[in-house]
Amino acid sequence: MAQAPEGVTVVLGAQWGDEGKGKLVDILAADADVCARCAGGNNAGHTIVVKNDKGEKTTYAFNLLPSGLINPKVEAFIGSGVVVHVPSLFNELDTLERKGLKVADRLFISDRAHLVMGFHQIVDGLKEIELGGSSIGTTKKGIGPAYSSKASRSGLRVHHLYDPTFPAKFRKLVEGRFKRYGHFEFDTEGEIEMLQAFAERLRPHVVDGPTWLHKKLAAGKKVLVEGANALMLDIDYGTYPFVTSSSTTIGGVCTGLGIPPFAIKRAVGVIKAYTTRVGGGPFPTEQLNDVGTTLQEVGAEYGTVTGRRRRCGWLDLVVCRYSTMINGYTSINLTKLDVMDGFDEIKVATGYKLDGVEIEGFPADLDRLAEVEVVYETLPGWKSDITGIRSFEALPENCKKYVHFIENYLGVKVQYIGVGPARESTITVY
Repeated sequence: MAQAPEGVTVVLGAQWGDEGKGKLVDILAADADVCARCAGGNNAGHTIVVKNDKGEKTTYAFNLLPSGLINPKVEAFIGSGVVVHVPSLFNELDTLERKGLKVADRLFISDRAHLVMGFHQIVDGLKEIELGGSSIGTTKKGIGPAYSSKASRSGLRVHHLYDPTFPAKFRKLVEGRFKRYGHFEFDTEGEIEMLQAFAERLRPHVVDGPTWLHKKLAAGKKVLVEGANALMLDIDYGTYPFVTSSSTTIGGVCTGLGIPPFAIKRAVGVIKAYTTRVGGGPFPTEQLNDVGTTLQEVGAEYGTVTGRRRRCGWLDLVVCRYSTMINGYTSINLTKLDVMDGFDEIKVATGYKLDGVEIEGFPADLDRLAEVEVVYETLPGWKSDITGIRSFEALPENCKKYVHFIENYLGVKVQYIGVGPARESTITVY
């Protein structure tokens, strides 16, 4: 492959997801030729708010499709590492088209991507019941069971839809689930018929994934990769087992798209100005008090995918440092800084102590993590509305100090700052 000078730009979540990656992707997509998804499925949730010439707002919700599709010149690519629920794919596509966004002729899907079936979604719920009190807070979209099928080498990929043996392979998969979970209500033949009908609609979008993407790179096209979920939900480096079922790291970009590491030129880590997470799992800086409630209400912290109220707490720089170490961010996008406008003082986690001794890194053992004493640094608030500000220099002094504190701790510059939900509510620092 002739190496493209532009290479690949990657946008990755640095916390537990919901950092606002989609908004940055929307901004960067203005200068991109291809926007790609490399992992996860329709368990991702990105909301983009766009104003037209009359000032009217349209809200677009993206789950499986890359949110860079907002740019009418961008081609969207769903890589081999993604798991695809075909009915949801077309439901999302049709919803976007009804809102006036023409996307059908700009969508390409790797023939190696695995399929999420209806029975995967049923099994997802059954697994949660089986786990009982240890529920991991799945979105019930069938993502985990689809990746389980993939890892056990019994999954079906997009190209299998066009294989005459697809119905037989599908029936065998369903029978295997019946043996594992007991007989649950599922219309096997109806699902086969539906998928075969969808297969014809899907056919024009299906490509040899690695070949398609490498041709784009060789032609000098700018590729933007939209990470799903976030580092702390990674199957290997997140708070296992309270994680997603795929690789959400920069390594997952390479394996999910079939590109070498040297193709990646920029990796932007997206960090919310405070911390949130959905579902179960440890959360050292969680605030089960007025602070947490304020962050929830002012930040409108409700999940795009599930509608669940997000748990909220102070910014955890221990998490962000760990995330930066693994993903090697070249710059930071600090989002929702305006949510902190009303606080007299703001706490930031800068360390964890166990048995009175500050520890290095981030604990793998969740029982140990639950016992950590969080070391906080208290910074003064700025107590003023920053939503109308469009330059870093114009921010209140204490607000700039907050940003610099984060930069100095992580050793990475903040390049973008979010001060509101709209596309134009972003400060580009450099």
